[in-house]
Formats: sequence, C-alpha cells, structure tokens
Amino acid sequence: MILPMKELVLRYMEEVDQATASSADEVEKFRIKFLGKKGILNELFAEFNNIPPSEKRELGFLLNQLKEKVQQKVEQFRSILEMSKPFQKLDDLTFSADFYPMGSRHPLSIVERRIIDIFARIGFTIAEGPEIEDDWHNFSALNFTPDHPARDMQDTFFIEKRADGNDVLLRTHTSSVQVRIMEKTKPPIRMIFPGRVFRNEAISARAHCIFHQVEGLYVDTNVSFVDLKQTLLYFAREMYGESTRIRFRPSYFPFTEPSAEMDISCPLCKGEGCNICKHTGWIEILGCGMVDPAVLENCDIHSETYTGFAFGLGIERITMGLYQIKDLRLFFENDTRFLHQFKAAF
Repeated sequence: MILPMKELVLRYMEEVDQATASSADEVEKFRIKFLGKKGILNELFAEFNNIPPSEKRELGFLLNQLKEKVQQKVEQFRSILEMSKPFQKLDDLTFSADFYPMGSRHPLSIVERRIIDIFARIGFTIAEGPEIEDDWHNFSALNFTPDHPARDMQDTFFIEKRADGNDVLLRTHTSSVQVRIMEKTKPPIRMIFPGRVFRNEAISARAHCIFHQVEGLYVDTNVSFVDLKQTLLYFAREMYGESTRIRFRPSYFPFTEPSAEMDISCPLCKGEGCNICKHTGWIEILGCGMVDPAVLENCDIHSETYTGFAFGLGIERITMGLYQIKDLRLFFENDTRFLHQFKAAF
C-alpha cells in the first residue's frame, strides 16, 4: 500500500529522531540516505510538484522541517564523534589533558565588570533596557524639546519616523533606561545602567558609531551635590588607586542642573603631566549633575519631595586609559592577537 505523502514524511521524521550512528561511515550512510542526489528528500521534493495546491503549504512546511531535522542530526553525529576523539588516546600516558585552549574576556567586558563591582559595593543595582527606543524615552522625557539645540549634540540613527513625533531610533545613551525605571519605580532609586549605545559618527581611531556606557542614578529625599561628589570620588579611587584626585568643571546637559564634567589626576604621571594627559595632569572620564526637576516631573516623581543625581561614563575611554590602547577600532575587530593580551586580566 502506498502511504499518503504527509504520513510518509511524518514516518521519516520519526525515523530520523530514533537514528543512531557510532562511526563516520554510519553518519555518511545516514546523510546519503536522506540528503544524497538519489536520497529520500530529493524524491519527496520531486513528488511534491504533483501535490494539489491546497495541500502544498502544509506539506512544504513538513518537508522543510524534515530536511532541517536531518541536517541537525548529521551535525549532532559529527559533533559527538569529534568530541570523542581525544579519549581514543588514553592508552598514551603522555597525552595532554588540556583538550581546549583557554579563552579570555574582552577588555570592555573586563572593565565593565570592574565598574559594576565598584558601584555594587555601595548599594547600586543593575537595570537594563531596549537598544531600540522611542523619542520620548531617549529625548523628550529628558528635557530635549523638539526644537532643543541639544538634540544637535547627538547624531541619531532613526529607524522609523512617526506622525505623532514619537520616532523609533537606536538609543544614543542609556539615560533612556533611567526614564523607564523612574516611570515605574518609586524612590529611593539607586541603580546603574550598563549598555551599548549608537551614534551616527564617522569611525576613526578616536570615534565609533557603537560604544558602551555605564550611567548611574540616585533619587531620594535630601540628595545633594555633596553625595554625588563623594560617590564619584569613591569610584575614582577604587578604579585608579587611593592617591587619585578629582576635579569638577561646569558643563551643560539638558537633563541635569547643575551639570559638570569630572576629571581625575592622570594615573600614569600622577598629575605631573605626560603625553596621555596632554601635559595637563588631568584626564576627563565622565559627565554628571543633579537631575533636573523637570525630568523628575516627566516621570511622575514629585520634585519638591525628591532630588537626585546622575552620571555617565564611557567604558571605551576608561579601558583605553587603563590599558594604553590608542585605537578605538581595536575593540570591534575581534583580532585574536589583541584579545589574547587580556588572558591574565580578571
């Protein structure tokens, strides 16, 4: 009796699920049986041309599913056989037990973990958010009005323009996650926000269209600029050493007021002046400030009851300073010669 095609395909699926192979020859026979030029799948696809149009959608799906199942089974057999190879030499007592070389963490991951660990010691927890954002969370809620000149500070990758103005875009900073947290969390809030961000910039040794940030937010009653300074001084000394000094320079950000840039004394020359700090003795590492009351109100947090501070730092900039890396592009090229240099890092 000739089985209907659907039932035949289902039987072959069951056969594939139950198939076993203990040698390379058996794997090859299994592959040829289903995937060879005169194999089962070619015969089924040839027969598929004679199927009524009303049945083709379902049968086409099943045939593709069978083909994928067979390919996965072949790869599974080959992987198992490859993994078993080292154990065939156990009779050789000089055979090395180290079958696989040790890998290493990416330098950006190493530094990001250090930053997270430092802030975790003083009570900061981690929050993450979407990389594809809307205009409200990335700009408007942070005091960027539609005609605000500060929007020109950031070249944005837009994905979708919307009639209501709430365009879809790739986030330009992880401040968008701060907005999401403040919208749904009642203070006190003490969090950091690590993540990847995107800006439409020309790629060079000192700039890239992709980079990584860690931003921080602390909102509670009676939070002052003194709290911000002490938090960042603690971070700087934990990251760069107990002798590190910091200084704040007035700056401008739409979402903080007052705002500042923070410099650290150059860890290489100890503030004496060198090529790395351009002979100033100082290196800029982050921006910070007190959260603007308008931002708190946009997130339904009563600004007369609560105050807060925020800061943001670029992981690439800190990593380049710590490891004396002079070309930003090295972080994204996956050159193993570069990455192997960080095997000894924690």
